[in-house]
Amino acid sequence: MPVYEYIGKDASGRTIKGVLDTDSVRGLRAAMKRDRVFLTEYHETSVKGGKDKVRAGVKQKAGSRDFDLGEFLTTIKPADVSEVTRQLATLLKAGVPLVEALQALTEQVENPKLKRVLAQVRTEVNEGVAFWRALQNHPKVFDSTYYNMVRAGETSGNMDIVLLRLADFTESYVKLRNKIIGAMTYPAVMMLIAFAIVMGMMLFVVPQISTMFEDMGAELPMITRIMMAMSRMVSVGWPLMILGAVGSWYAFHRWHRTEAGADKWDRWLLKVPIMGDIIRKVAISRFSRTLGTLLSSGVPLLTALEIVENVVSNRVLAKVVAEARTAIREGDSIAGPLKRSNEFPPMVVHMIAIGERSGELENMLKNVAESYENQVDTRVNALTSLLEPLMIVFMGVVVGLLVAAIMLPMMKLSQSVSG
Repeated sequence: MPVYEYIGKDASGRTIKGVLDTDSVRGLRAAMKRDRVFLTEYHETSVKGGKDKVRAGVKQKAGSRDFDLGEFLTTIKPADVSEVTRQLATLLKAGVPLVEALQALTEQVENPKLKRVLAQVRTEVNEGVAFWRALQNHPKVFDSTYYNMVRAGETSGNMDIVLLRLADFTESYVKLRNKIIGAMTYPAVMMLIAFAIVMGMMLFVVPQISTMFEDMGAELPMITRIMMAMSRMVSVGWPLMILGAVGSWYAFHRWHRTEAGADKWDRWLLKVPIMGDIIRKVAISRFSRTLGTLLSSGVPLLTALEIVENVVSNRVLAKVVAEARTAIREGDSIAGPLKRSNEFPPMVVHMIAIGERSGELENMLKNVAESYENQVDTRVNALTSLLEPLMIVFMGVVVGLLVAAIMLPMMKLSQSVSG
């Protein structure tokens, strides 16, 4: 059944936008007429997101379509998916059929891209496609963890419970990511401000003062001569500096896309002081949370490990997970390969081993995830508290050096004139 995005006018002249799946354009017009909306424009949207725009009943030629800047800038955030997932779980728990629940969500969602995706999913489900398969057609919105858990929920008949777990899982991930981003925002802004101040002084203030000092023929302090040399280098060579920065970034990007480059980079990240420990803890938290959620939702262990391998953001740890999956297929336990890799902390390996022996692996993984999320939260807060005064001191030192480089020769000239 086609999915139409429409624009119309109601009785008061307000613009009405929405998404509707119906059998034909005639059905779309009939539905608009029932709602007392005058149809002015509609798009027929395919599963892959393509559109045929029709305005005032006339199909436009290729290349003549309007560009919707608002929709182009709109993104589907994990928080949006989490909210929709929780609402869908509530509707299903209340006994609402899946197709009707998807229709209700489509009408309620404000994000135009997510609205289109939900409409396409509803259409496919209404045509007999499995729900998880319809979600799989939109991998940028619903990742492998999501649709595999939904598949397990469909198989077991516990769709509402699985969706609630999915919502909790997504919200915990979003919360952790926002904490890390929020903690790193302040130092990044302070560094940017410091860089802008230094570049402004070097490009506009120091050259004028340098000319004045050179005309006077005064003997300048060492710090002033260093600053003047740096200013000349920046003033003359800033195009080369920009070109070098862009070239370095491009070369690093090409190197990082190679197998060996990505492995070396991820291995180096784990060894960076302070940040390496945080990166490892975040990866282990995601490993534990994802694996525990998948297993508690009924996903088989080997399938769950294959999904977790793609979820872990570090390639070194992802290879350990892949080796564990191979060992388990040959009859080994989960804890054995993790212990032999020396990449997972002993506490994590010990708790997983206990969970395997006691049959409480899902709960143990949940405890590991919560423990490491709390550790990351504590470490990030401590790092932020330390970085704030350090950044203030750094900016003070930079500005102080610039002021000293300018004021020292002026004070020396003033003393010479007074003498």
